[in-house]
Amino acid sequence: MTDNKLRCALIFRLEGGGKPVCVAKYDHAGQYETHGGADSSLYGGRDKSYAEAVAGVIQNDPPTGLAQTGQIGGFKVVQSDVHQVIYGADMDGLCCAVITGTQYQSRVAIQMLSELYKDFSSKHGAAAKTAAENALSKKAKPVLSECCKKYEDPSKVDKTSKVLGQVDAVKGQMQGNIANMLKNTEKAESLAEKSDQLNEQASVFKKRSTDLKKQMQWKNLKMTLLLGGVVVVILIAVLWPVIKNAKKAAGSGRF
Repeated sequence: MTDNKLRCALIFRLEGGGKPVCVAKYDHAGQYETHGGADSSLYGGRDKSYAEAVAGVIQNDPPTGLAQTGQIGGFKVVQSDVHQVIYGADMDGLCCAVITGTQYQSRVAIQMLSELYKDFSSKHGAAAKTAAENALSKKAKPVLSECCKKYEDPSKVDKTSKVLGQVDAVKGQMQGNIANMLKNTEKAESLAEKSDQLNEQASVFKKRSTDLKKQMQWKNLKMTLLLGGVVVVILIAVLWPVIKNAKKAAGSGRF
Protein backbone atom coordinates (compact mmCIF):
# COMPACT_ATOMS: atom_id res chain seq x y z
CA MET A 1 0.00 0.00 0.00
CA THR A 2 1.43 3.40 -0.98
CA ASP A 3 1.89 5.80 1.96
CA ASN A 4 2.77 9.30 0.81
CA LYS A 5 1.05 11.15 3.63
CA LEU A 6 2.50 14.10 5.50
CA ARG A 7 2.31 13.37 9.23
CA CYS A 8 3.72 16.24 11.27
CA ALA A 9 6.18 19.13 11.39
CA LEU A 10 8.58 20.04 14.18
CA ILE A 11 11.02 22.83 15.03
CA PHE A 12 14.08 22.09 17.19
CA ARG A 13 16.86 24.13 18.69
CA LEU A 14 20.18 22.30 18.59
CA GLU A 15 22.04 23.08 21.80
CA GLY A 16 25.63 22.38 22.71
CA GLY A 17 26.60 18.79 22.14
CA GLY A 18 23.91 18.48 19.49
CA LYS A 19 21.05 17.99 21.95
CA PRO A 20 17.73 18.85 20.21
CA VAL A 21 15.06 20.77 22.10
CA CYS A 22 11.63 20.79 20.45
CA VAL A 23 10.31 24.35 20.67
CA ALA A 24 7.29 23.88 18.36
CA LYS A 25 5.41 20.95 16.86
CA TYR A 26 2.27 20.39 14.84
CA ASP A 27 0.60 17.00 14.46
CA HIS A 28 -0.94 17.37 11.00
CA ALA A 29 -2.11 13.76 10.74
CA GLY A 30 -3.55 13.88 14.27
CA GLN A 31 -2.32 10.41 15.21
CA TYR A 32 1.11 10.66 16.81
CA GLU A 33 0.28 12.77 19.86
CA THR A 34 -2.90 10.77 20.45
CA HIS A 35 -1.25 7.37 20.24
CA GLY A 36 2.10 8.36 21.74
CA GLY A 37 4.31 7.84 18.73
CA ALA A 38 4.60 5.05 16.18
CA ASP A 39 5.15 1.36 16.83
CA SER A 40 8.60 1.34 15.25
CA SER A 41 12.18 1.06 16.46
CA LEU A 42 13.00 4.37 14.75
CA TYR A 43 10.46 6.30 16.83
CA GLY A 44 11.08 4.50 20.12
CA GLY A 45 7.77 2.65 20.41
CA ARG A 46 4.46 3.90 21.76
CA ASP A 47 5.90 4.79 25.15
CA LYS A 48 7.51 7.95 23.71
CA SER A 49 6.01 11.00 22.03
CA TYR A 50 6.80 11.59 18.38
CA ALA A 51 8.76 14.74 19.27
CA GLU A 52 11.04 12.80 21.61
CA ALA A 53 11.47 10.08 19.00
CA VAL A 54 12.46 12.56 16.28
CA ALA A 55 14.79 14.32 18.72
CA GLY A 56 16.51 10.98 19.24
CA VAL A 57 16.89 10.51 15.49
CA ILE A 58 18.41 13.99 15.08
CA GLN A 59 20.77 13.54 18.01
CA ASN A 60 21.98 10.19 16.64
CA ASP A 61 22.54 11.61 13.15
CA PRO A 62 22.70 15.43 13.24
CA PRO A 63 22.62 17.56 10.07
CA THR A 64 26.02 18.02 8.41
CA GLY A 65 27.43 20.30 5.74
CA LEU A 66 25.28 23.19 6.92
CA ALA A 67 24.69 26.12 4.61
CA GLN A 68 25.58 29.71 5.37
CA THR A 69 23.83 31.73 8.04
CA GLY A 70 20.17 32.33 7.34
CA GLN A 71 19.78 29.21 5.20
CA ILE A 72 18.78 25.67 6.06
CA GLY A 73 20.86 22.73 4.82
CA GLY A 74 22.54 19.48 5.78
CA PHE A 75 19.36 17.57 5.05
CA LYS A 76 19.00 13.98 6.25
CA VAL A 77 16.44 11.31 5.40
CA VAL A 78 16.06 8.50 7.94
CA GLN A 79 13.56 5.72 7.25
CA SER A 80 11.88 3.13 9.42
CA ASP A 81 9.69 0.27 8.31
CA VAL A 82 6.60 2.49 8.11
CA HIS A 83 7.70 6.15 8.18
CA GLN A 84 10.55 8.49 7.44
CA VAL A 85 12.02 11.60 9.05
CA ILE A 86 13.45 14.37 6.89
CA TYR A 87 15.26 17.22 8.63
CA GLY A 88 17.83 19.96 8.20
CA ALA A 89 19.29 22.89 10.14
CA ASP A 90 21.07 26.20 9.80
CA MET A 91 24.41 27.22 11.31
CA ASP A 92 22.69 28.79 14.34
CA GLY A 93 21.10 25.47 15.34
CA LEU A 94 17.52 26.08 14.16
CA CYS A 95 16.37 22.67 12.89
CA CYS A 96 13.18 21.87 10.95
CA ALA A 97 11.85 18.32 10.62
CA VAL A 98 8.87 16.46 9.16
CA ILE A 99 7.54 12.94 9.52
CA THR A 100 6.02 11.45 6.36
CA GLY A 101 5.02 8.14 4.88
CA THR A 102 7.79 6.15 3.22
CA GLN A 103 6.52 7.01 -0.27
CA TYR A 104 6.48 10.77 0.27
CA GLN A 105 9.10 12.25 -2.07
CA SER A 106 12.10 13.48 -0.09
CA ARG A 107 12.72 16.32 -2.57
CA VAL A 108 9.23 17.66 -1.82
CA ALA A 109 9.85 17.34 1.92
CA ILE A 110 13.13 19.28 1.57
CA GLN A 111 11.32 21.95 -0.42
CA MET A 112 8.74 22.14 2.37
CA LEU A 113 11.43 22.40 5.06
CA SER A 114 13.12 25.26 3.21
CA GLU A 115 9.83 27.17 3.02
CA LEU A 116 8.92 26.33 6.63
CA TYR A 117 12.34 27.48 7.82
CA LYS A 118 11.98 30.78 6.00
CA ASP A 119 8.50 31.52 7.41
CA PHE A 120 9.24 30.32 10.94
CA SER A 121 12.61 32.04 11.29
CA SER A 122 11.19 35.37 10.09
CA LYS A 123 8.39 35.28 12.69
CA HIS A 124 9.72 33.21 15.59
CA GLY A 125 13.43 32.75 14.91
CA ALA A 126 14.56 35.11 17.68
CA ALA A 127 12.23 33.53 20.24
CA ALA A 128 13.33 30.01 19.28
CA LYS A 129 16.87 30.74 20.50
CA THR A 130 15.77 30.85 24.13
CA ALA A 131 12.30 29.27 24.13
CA ALA A 132 11.53 26.42 26.51
CA GLU A 133 10.45 23.03 25.23
CA ASN A 134 7.17 23.19 23.28
CA ALA A 135 6.81 26.87 24.18
CA LEU A 136 6.16 28.05 20.61
CA SER A 137 3.76 25.32 19.45
CA LYS A 138 0.69 27.50 19.94
CA LYS A 139 2.19 30.71 18.54
CA ALA A 140 3.74 28.95 15.54
CA LYS A 141 0.74 26.73 14.80
CA PRO A 142 -0.53 28.98 11.94
CA VAL A 143 2.87 28.80 10.23
CA LEU A 144 3.22 25.04 10.72
CA SER A 145 -0.37 24.17 9.81
CA GLU A 146 -0.39 26.37 6.70
CA CYS A 147 2.84 24.80 5.45
CA CYS A 148 1.56 21.26 6.15
CA LYS A 149 -1.73 21.94 4.35
CA LYS A 150 0.17 23.29 1.36
CA TYR A 151 2.42 20.24 1.13
CA GLU A 152 0.01 17.47 2.19
CA ASP A 153 -0.56 16.67 -1.49
CA PRO A 154 2.88 16.51 -3.18
CA SER A 155 1.42 16.70 -6.68
CA LYS A 156 0.12 20.22 -6.03
CA VAL A 157 3.53 21.70 -5.20
CA ASP A 158 5.98 19.49 -7.08
CA LYS A 159 5.97 19.62 -10.88
CA THR A 160 7.62 16.23 -11.17
CA SER A 161 5.01 14.66 -8.89
CA LYS A 162 2.29 16.39 -10.86
CA VAL A 163 3.67 15.06 -14.14
CA LEU A 164 4.03 11.58 -12.62
CA GLY A 165 0.45 11.79 -11.41
CA GLN A 166 -0.70 12.81 -14.88
CA VAL A 167 1.35 9.98 -16.38
CA ASP A 168 -0.28 7.52 -13.98
CA ALA A 169 -3.70 8.89 -14.91
CA VAL A 170 -2.97 8.57 -18.63
CA LYS A 171 -1.49 5.13 -18.03
CA GLY A 172 -4.64 4.06 -16.22
CA GLN A 173 -6.80 5.48 -19.00
CA MET A 174 -4.72 3.73 -21.65
CA GLN A 175 -4.96 0.46 -19.76
CA GLY A 176 -8.72 0.92 -19.64
CA ASN A 177 -8.81 1.69 -23.36
CA ILE A 178 -6.68 -1.36 -24.14
CA ALA A 179 -8.95 -3.53 -22.00
CA ASN A 180 -12.00 -2.19 -23.83
CA MET A 181 -10.27 -2.70 -27.17
CA LEU A 182 -9.48 -6.30 -26.26
CA LYS A 183 -13.10 -6.81 -25.26
CA ASN A 184 -14.25 -5.30 -28.55
CA THR A 185 -11.75 -7.48 -30.42
CA GLU A 186 -13.09 -10.55 -28.67
CA LYS A 187 -16.63 -9.49 -29.54
CA ALA A 188 -15.61 -8.87 -33.17
CA GLU A 189 -13.93 -12.27 -33.36
CA SER A 190 -17.02 -13.86 -31.82
CA LEU A 191 -19.26 -12.09 -34.35
CA ALA A 192 -16.97 -13.14 -37.22
CA GLU A 193 -17.07 -16.73 -35.98
CA LYS A 194 -20.85 -16.61 -35.71
CA SER A 195 -21.03 -15.07 -39.18
CA ASP A 196 -18.90 -17.90 -40.58
CA GLN A 197 -21.15 -20.40 -38.86
CA LEU A 198 -24.24 -18.74 -40.32
CA ASN A 199 -22.67 -18.73 -43.79
CA GLU A 200 -21.83 -22.42 -43.42
CA GLN A 201 -25.34 -23.19 -42.23
CA ALA A 202 -26.77 -21.18 -45.14
CA SER A 203 -24.65 -23.18 -47.61
CA VAL A 204 -25.79 -26.45 -46.05
CA PHE A 205 -29.40 -25.27 -46.14
CA LYS A 206 -29.08 -24.24 -49.79
CA LYS A 207 -27.58 -27.62 -50.72
CA ARG A 208 -30.28 -29.49 -48.85
CA SER A 209 -32.93 -27.31 -50.46
CA THR A 210 -31.53 -28.08 -53.92
CA ASP A 211 -31.38 -31.81 -53.16
CA LEU A 212 -34.94 -31.75 -51.80
CA LYS A 213 -36.14 -29.89 -54.87
CA LYS A 214 -34.60 -32.51 -57.15
CA GLN A 215 -36.10 -35.30 -55.05
CA MET A 216 -39.54 -33.71 -55.26
CA GLN A 217 -39.21 -33.21 -59.02
CA TRP A 218 -38.22 -36.86 -59.48
CA LYS A 219 -41.07 -37.96 -57.22
CA ASN A 220 -43.55 -35.85 -59.22
CA LEU A 221 -42.20 -37.33 -62.46
CA LYS A 222 -42.62 -40.88 -61.14
CA MET A 223 -46.18 -40.12 -60.03
CA THR A 224 -46.96 -38.62 -63.42
CA LEU A 225 -45.55 -41.66 -65.23
CA LEU A 226 -47.39 -44.01 -62.88
CA LEU A 227 -50.67 -42.20 -63.37
CA GLY A 228 -50.13 -42.18 -67.15
CA GLY A 229 -49.46 -45.91 -67.10
CA VAL A 230 -52.63 -46.56 -65.07
CA VAL A 231 -54.67 -44.46 -67.48
CA VAL A 232 -53.27 -46.37 -70.46
CA VAL A 233 -54.04 -49.73 -68.82
CA ILE A 234 -57.56 -48.60 -68.02
CA LEU A 235 -58.11 -47.41 -71.58
CA ILE A 236 -56.83 -50.69 -72.99
CA ALA A 237 -59.00 -52.65 -70.60
CA VAL A 238 -62.06 -50.64 -71.58
CA LEU A 239 -61.48 -50.32 -75.32
CA TRP A 240 -60.16 -53.80 -76.07
CA PRO A 241 -63.52 -55.60 -75.59
CA VAL A 242 -65.27 -52.93 -77.60
CA ILE A 243 -62.83 -53.24 -80.47
CA LYS A 244 -62.98 -56.99 -80.30
CA ASN A 245 -66.82 -57.05 -80.42
CA ALA A 246 -66.79 -54.54 -83.25
CA LYS A 247 -64.51 -56.81 -85.26
CA LYS A 248 -66.76 -59.81 -84.63
CA ALA A 249 -69.82 -57.87 -85.72
CA ALA A 250 -68.10 -56.74 -88.88
CA GLY A 251 -67.10 -60.34 -89.69
CA SER A 252 -70.61 -61.69 -89.20
CA GLY A 253 -72.11 -59.06 -91.55
CA ARG A 254 -69.95 -60.26 -94.48
CA PHE A 255 -71.46 -63.71 -94.41
